[in-house]
Amino acid sequence: MDHLVTFSITVFTGFFAIMNPISNLPIFLSLVGNADKETKLRISKRAVLIAFIIVAIFVILGKTIFELFGITIPAFKITGGILIFYVGFDMLQSKKSSIKNLKNTHIDENIAVSPLAIPILAGPGTIVTAMNFVSDANALKIGLVLLIFAVMCLLTYITFSLSDFIVRKTGNNVISVVGKIMGLIIAIIGTSMIIEGIKISFNL
Repeated sequence: MDHLVTFSITVFTGFFAIMNPISNLPIFLSLVGNADKETKLRISKRAVLIAFIIVAIFVILGKTIFELFGITIPAFKITGGILIFYVGFDMLQSKKSSIKNLKNTHIDENIAVSPLAIPILAGPGTIVTAMNFVSDANALKIGLVLLIFAVMCLLTYITFSLSDFIVRKTGNNVISVVGKIMGLIIAIIGTSMIIEGIKISFNL
């Protein structure tokens, strides 16, 4: 039981760090512009739903994908760790993708699919993180990962729904600090994955 609690906390921390609803608030607001509240709610609901479906597919079919392409768990952990470390390092350096800085004068609700759902919410970092958690997991752990990611999507939806209020009350400086802290956590998670992959490879 204690093992499952520890696993659940690790999964939640990993998803929260990589998705980070707070630091994604300015991105969301820059994409939706001056849209009315109902439009913002529709876009955020569609974005988190699509993000959940994408990650769920990789979580459920993760082992099949591994077998299909002959991917080993150590190779995946090391490669995934490098990718996740890179994402965290970029966040620490305050680098942002040009996709995330898009501004639209006309609100096209398809932004819920791209770039909001993909790659901002369900980008490579999120997918790699999810697949790492289920790479050698049983059905119970896979279910836990899906449940925790669903909770993460719900938190993201709530945060986006309250985006104007949160930014008005906290300010962009606080959001920037949170983003850097999450970047550090992501980099540490990536390093841990690399170490795990090396240990498994050499039976350490």
